[in-house]
Amino acid sequence: MNQLLSPKSTRGTATPPPLDGTLPDALRRELVAFRRDVHMHPELGHQEFRTTAAIKARLEEAGLRPRVLDSGTGLICDVHPRDADERDRDRPMLAFRADIDALPIPDTKTVPYRSTVPDRAHACGHDVHTTVVLGAGLVLADLARTGRLPHSVRLIFQPAEEMLPGGATDAIDSGALEGVGRVIAVHCDPRVDAGRIGLRPGPITSACDRLEVTLAGPGGHTARPHLTTDLVTAASRVVTDVPALLARRVDTRAGLAVTWGRIVSGHAPNVIPQRAELSGTVRCLDLPAWRAAPDVVHAVVDEVATLHQAKSEINYIRGVPPVVNETTTTELLRTAMSARHGAHTVETTEQSLGGEDFSWYLEHVPGAMARLGVRTPGDPVPRDLHQGDFDADEQAITVGVELFTAAALLEASRRGATR
Repeated sequence: MNQLLSPKSTRGTATPPPLDGTLPDALRRELVAFRRDVHMHPELGHQEFRTTAAIKARLEEAGLRPRVLDSGTGLICDVHPRDADERDRDRPMLAFRADIDALPIPDTKTVPYRSTVPDRAHACGHDVHTTVVLGAGLVLADLARTGRLPHSVRLIFQPAEEMLPGGATDAIDSGALEGVGRVIAVHCDPRVDAGRIGLRPGPITSACDRLEVTLAGPGGHTARPHLTTDLVTAASRVVTDVPALLARRVDTRAGLAVTWGRIVSGHAPNVIPQRAELSGTVRCLDLPAWRAAPDVVHAVVDEVATLHQAKSEINYIRGVPPVVNETTTTELLRTAMSARHGAHTVETTEQSLGGEDFSWYLEHVPGAMARLGVRTPGDPVPRDLHQGDFDADEQAITVGVELFTAAALLEASRRGATR
């Protein structure tokens, strides 16, 4: 038996034995090196061939049988108990999900593991998510070899989380949720200290869709705007009036908001243009309101454009619904973290306006996402996701691995599984 993974003796004390599945020092060092290697070689969505190969090779080295997704990148892998029979394999599994893609921005940090790929960076922590799920899988595989894994677990490494509608749909289409009864994930949070997690039952992220609007008119001379459609004015009114009108058409508690990120129109100061283009995002805190959002937004844009005699063409691109944490799974994560590191390491987090395609899994099975603290305690420099200087305190890897392994063992115990 691997002594590094064995529970310590509790003879002579009423304290229950600690959970299996802590992270051995040698594997901890290996995982830090793995994370740094992935960080140095970031790959965009659906291009994660090197990352997929590295994960696959390490899982196979551990005696597991990963399967690459049908889309060509990303993979799924099951960890079964030793001598598992068909009845065990038919029980709904707990799944761990990681996303493996990077962002198209430059890495501006000065560290030995800085990105080696120009204008590509793991600035959202997906390298940490990947390493956490890999590490949890390796620890559970070790428990399985020694007969101490009571129930099967699935590892999901999905591509293209940063793309709409998200690589989660590729994983689901490839069968990632077949046989899964519950799914959990973590997301790096630079506002939370390493060694802690943030939890929230119910919605924890926002829905995020993309909105593209094209306005058209006959054009004309700026000396005679009354003879044509003043398209620049029409576009400016769409920019300001659409968000304002939505606040009166939808319950404000739903948090439905349009924010514009791009507006393009015209070429000369004395020419009224024939075309204007606007694009932005639609975010929503509430799942029912998100489902109704395309029709409401379309109607409001048309209304404002028509008022200014502009023809509108609307392209509403569905992104992701909000991540809605299921209560039982959220409590599983709370119990697992408390068992590993104490109840004081769990804090309540707020609902974010960011989008996350983990939500697509929750349209099929119950699950929850925890915010994984990655801020070095006492660090005075504020950092944020999707910024070139983003980095993670690597203590978070240990915390994430042990959170997942504890969740797997506690979930099996809750079901009454036997060792």
